[in-house]
Amino acid sequence: MSKFARKSNTIFFTMKYLLIPYRPEPKQLPFFFAVEEYVAQTYTDDDYFFAWQVEPTVMLGRNQLIKNEVDTDYCKQNGIHIFRRKSGGGCVYADLGCIQFSYISFADNVNSAFKDYMQQVAKLMKNIGIAAELSGRNDILVDGRKVSGSAFYRLKKRSVLHNTVLFDTRLEHLSKALTPSHEKLQSKGVASVTQRVVNIGDYTSLPLDGFINHARKYMCGDAIRTLNEKDMLAIAEIEKELASHDFVYGNNPKFTEVRRKRFADVGTLEARIELKNNRIVNLNLAGDYFLIGDQDRELLDHIRGADFSREAVSERLQNIELADIIRGLKPEQFLRLLFGRPPTLRNPIG
Repeated sequence: MSKFARKSNTIFFTMKYLLIPYRPEPKQLPFFFAVEEYVAQTYTDDDYFFAWQVEPTVMLGRNQLIKNEVDTDYCKQNGIHIFRRKSGGGCVYADLGCIQFSYISFADNVNSAFKDYMQQVAKLMKNIGIAAELSGRNDILVDGRKVSGSAFYRLKKRSVLHNTVLFDTRLEHLSKALTPSHEKLQSKGVASVTQRVVNIGDYTSLPLDGFINHARKYMCGDAIRTLNEKDMLAIAEIEKELASHDFVYGNNPKFTEVRRKRFADVGTLEARIELKNNRIVNLNLAGDYFLIGDQDRELLDHIRGADFSREAVSERLQNIELADIIRGLKPEQFLRLLFGRPPTLRNPIG
């Protein structure tokens, strides 16, 4: 990963700021995620960082179900786009008063990279007098309220991390477009979305553009890379896939059972299970957890075909490192998701 270091008042930078050519048409969310993916696949000489903004948009985590997370009627009535990203984590609202940071890294230890990167984002806020603190698995707080959340995914030998910074966001839209579960809000100790978030524009005299310039200099100094026309054509092809109906809305596989559970430091998992003769024909996972590995190939393919029992599934998990697939997940938590708490053994009488 890029090393961030200070000596006296000097910062040593080893990553480049990514400059994107001007396009007259509005840039929607899939474009910027396509930039991330393309750069991660193509420019492997360095780490890269860039800031961007979008029209009012709800962005879903890779494995989230729209009906659980978004008020689609409110979005339609208020011109709010709905798109999906390849990273895990929770649902996010963004608009032109909200800044998105993208960081493309060599880091092979995603957990370490994630923490290091978010610490730097908190530090760049502190550098202009905002008392920002890292909290939980992916949040930055100011005065106990969230100003930034983040997510990541692995792509070949690269880590792609991105985070949102609330600067002058329309919090009314954020509150009404997103519909997190009551359980999730309770886990954060609040009754509503708006009680939990705040704009950092309330804590600095810098304008939004000034904050972006500060972030660029703090993270990259004067190092840059400018994308060219060839790059833009390739990015446009990736953008088509990320903007497609199939990617955003997906399909709805058959299921006979639904199990849902929230675990601290992991997130909410929802298992949709298709059973036949008490055997797992199909199993899919959704939620706001963070994927590190390939959940289908490395986990679910090994569970499909097993008897639907704690013992059978536990046996299938024996050689699987769950925490290397879903961040922080333990085998006993996965079993509890599917089967509830294990039965309590009673002492024999007499």
